[in-house]
Amino acid sequence: MTTRAARPFTGRHMAAIMIAFFGVVIAVNVLMASLASRTFGGVVVENSYVASQHFNRWLDEAGAERRLGWRAAIHRAPDGRIAVTLTGAPEGAVVTGEAWHPLGQAPDHLLRFRPQGATYRSTRPVPAGRWRIRIEVRAGAQRWRSEQTVS
Repeated sequence: MTTRAARPFTGRHMAAIMIAFFGVVIAVNVLMASLASRTFGGVVVENSYVASQHFNRWLDEAGAERRLGWRAAIHRAPDGRIAVTLTGAPEGAVVTGEAWHPLGQAPDHLLRFRPQGATYRSTRPVPAGRWRIRIEVRAGAQRWRSEQTVS
């Protein structure tokens, strides 16, 4: 019976392990950085300090909108137009809006709506895909906003 002697652990082995380890770390970092830069949709606010100065006003506006009790159901009609069904809003309310792509990879679309009973339909279609729809409803001095995703 022959026994095989174990090979000694040398500096070359350690060098190979270190190169492999740091090679994997660098490859993962390059992959994550490239994915992050390709999918970054932009900034939420230009200056967070300035935005923080408006925070209490935004809370007050949101409270006033909530007290109105208005609701909206937003969906894409088969013809690609955006349909908004309002609940609680007075007749004759004016609805405007904006469609923006969640990842910022398509241009925004300003929306105008025409009333058709309790439903308002956009005057033009929005391209296929996932969109965030922001609407603003005005009735006299009252203003109400909502934001929903449509696909």
